[in-house]
Amino acid sequence: DIARTGLAMQESLAEIRSRVFIEPGIPTHTSGFSDALAFRSIGIDNTLSIFGGQCTVRHIDDSEIVFDLSGIDASIANALRRIMIAEVPTIAIENVNIYQNTSIMQDEVLAHRVGLIPILADPRLFDYVGDGPSTHRNTLVFRLSISCQEAKGSTPDSPNYINSKVYSSAIEWVPQGDEQIAMFASCPPRCVDPDILICELRPGQVIELELFAEKGTGQTHAKWSPVCTAAYKLMPEVILDEDVFLTGNQAQELVKKCPMNVFDIEDDRVVVARPMDCTMCRECIRDTDYPIKLRRLRDHFIFTVESTGIYRPEEILIEAITVLANKCHTLLDCLDRISR
Repeated sequence: DIARTGLAMQESLAEIRSRVFIEPGIPTHTSGFSDALAFRSIGIDNTLSIFGGQCTVRHIDDSEIVFDLSGIDASIANALRRIMIAEVPTIAIENVNIYQNTSIMQDEVLAHRVGLIPILADPRLFDYVGDGPSTHRNTLVFRLSISCQEAKGSTPDSPNYINSKVYSSAIEWVPQGDEQIAMFASCPPRCVDPDILICELRPGQVIELELFAEKGTGQTHAKWSPVCTAAYKLMPEVILDEDVFLTGNQAQELVKKCPMNVFDIEDDRVVVARPMDCTMCRECIRDTDYPIKLRRLRDHFIFTVESTGIYRPEEILIEAITVLANKCHTLLDCLDRISR
């Protein structure tokens, strides 16, 4: 009996270490265990692991990537998420010279709007401006010059205007020297989306701007962030007690009770058909006696990263890992100098 009790305790501690418990009232065992010796009694080394993680891509297209990252601590996963948002560099419009603006939009609002338009240019080819002068190696120049006119045949009852809507496609790149022309011969810098509405004009109104784009990161301003969203969730785990079979009306009630359609009926018994769709809403365990356990795995993260279009989504992940690795090398160099 003592041996069985000890084994059950070890299994319980191992489960507490690796999972978050979703109970009918509130989640429990949500805090991690940072002490390396916390589970020494059951033979588990709880040392923070940076290496040995596995990455599996679930879905990828031109704008979004969904991937699993398992076998790492939450601190590493969150560091990667924050780096993707704020420390992967991009190119964005930083300075605007306004030569004419007779639209109804104020100068500062107009400058802010064009600054938020994503620019398709490889930031890896550029240097940071810093305190030095602007050169072809650290600055891209664009021009926006447009005026609205009344089209032929336009009447007060049926107005017809030319250039009444100013889109991002009107922003044109102005090369600064032959080296910049050669640098972007295959892919000239442009706005990621040509259909972003900047403002509206009426006949006689003119906008004439000179735009200067620089390399930067999202921690300075959100316009330099390469992602629309970068988020993760812990892997859900839905466990049905194998010793209890739900059939008939009970099975039908459970299937209907789940708003995410996680459960299904096969051979007249309930099965967990789509555990990945579970949002842990707890409807299946709230005010019921169904033999179900809801858990989340502490070291298994499902990332969803949506790109603004400046990078391909998988490139954002690679660049973020590179930034994280450089931070680790910097820390090791500092510790090495301290120890000397």
